[in-house]
Amino acid sequence: MSWQTPPSGTTLTLSPVSGLRGQVRIPGDKSISHRALMLGSLAEGETTIRGLLLGEDPCSTAACFRAMGVEISELNSELVRIQGVGLGQLQEPANVLDAGNSGTTMRLMLGILAGHAGRFFVVTGDNSLRSRPMRRVVDPLRQMGAEIWGRDGGNLAPLAVQGRSLKGIHYSSPVASAQVKSCLLLAGLLAEGTTQVTEPALSRDHSERMLRAFGAEIQVDPDKKTVAVVGGSRLRGQAVTVPGDISSAAFWLVAASILPESELLLENVGLNPTRIGVLQVLEEMGADIQIENQREIAGEPLGDLRVRSAPLRGCTLAGERIPTLIDEIPVLAVAAAFADGVTVIRDAAELRVKESDRLAAIAQELGRMGAQVREQPDGLEIQGGIPLQGAEVDSHQDHRIAMSLMVAALGAQGSTTLIGADCARVSYPDFIPTLQRLTSKAVG
Repeated sequence: MSWQTPPSGTTLTLSPVSGLRGQVRIPGDKSISHRALMLGSLAEGETTIRGLLLGEDPCSTAACFRAMGVEISELNSELVRIQGVGLGQLQEPANVLDAGNSGTTMRLMLGILAGHAGRFFVVTGDNSLRSRPMRRVVDPLRQMGAEIWGRDGGNLAPLAVQGRSLKGIHYSSPVASAQVKSCLLLAGLLAEGTTQVTEPALSRDHSERMLRAFGAEIQVDPDKKTVAVVGGSRLRGQAVTVPGDISSAAFWLVAASILPESELLLENVGLNPTRIGVLQVLEEMGADIQIENQREIAGEPLGDLRVRSAPLRGCTLAGERIPTLIDEIPVLAVAAAFADGVTVIRDAAELRVKESDRLAAIAQELGRMGAQVREQPDGLEIQGGIPLQGAEVDSHQDHRIAMSLMVAALGAQGSTTLIGADCARVSYPDFIPTLQRLTSKAVG
């Protein structure tokens, strides 16, 4: 692999490799890292975090809460200390809060800020974040009594929040979204009464697990797909250990599966039942994945994953399991391109409002490499088994698209040039160095 730095950003040139072998320590889960920083800031006393993801998104979360008076030590993966200020005690910031590229930071933080009565906040982000829809959280927050303004009637940042006293509601979400659910649960901590959220399908449950660990009164009814929080709970600082992010592990799972003579051991991977859809789908496609050293830390199950190369076959992804693997669909599309037969992905329209329109982006870029991908309103149809060819492709400044295309390039014929490769740092700062380490051993 080689680097170039044109005026528009960082370009990476990748060549095919014969296989990947070795061990990979998976970086901390991004979703859990965000929530640990937020709840530690809202709790009373000290919270310690080990294994925090050092990507750009969690750094944006930490910067926002520091701007509101929370003492957070220097971020590192070994140990971060937070001196929480207590529920409802965030200070009014002297400047605009910048969520960077992080939709999780903005959407979850809106729920927290809305209940800080008498204080005023303005939240913005980068060009990508300012184009992503916020009405999905703004509308239910307004039903709770929140006062929020923004572009397009409050759908687009920058968003201004005048803190108010909130009242709990029962909200039936039209989408299964952990961000929507978590935003309303966090608002419910500061609201009068009980706040309930019902989803069409179960989304990831990191917020519920961590809120309960910090002392919140959480009620879960999985049959009704409903979660509730009782307002007025006192949160107390905790010791949090962040497991490895299965969304980050997914790139190595697919890479080792499609490249002959590969065997990787992925260490410290979170195995939360609401996040393991990618494992189930890859096994359905014929992947050779074994779970080793299973254990549980701070309420989150984890283990090590051993993956070996194996012939894959197409499958259908749809319905209630889509929320369990929504972030992994771009790299699963790469797996589908190398699999025998047709893969059909449906019910994934949520991907159109991520850091990029991920359905359009992955269809376009894999198409440039020769894959047969038909884009649908809510998904993709991929004819696998057609050898990919090296080409010039673009990350669309989306970290998951960038890493998915790097995986595709490893199995393509000829070299591939990826424009905007450096955006992978948003969620996986060491992805490219790890790839360089593994491929330098595998080439040959």
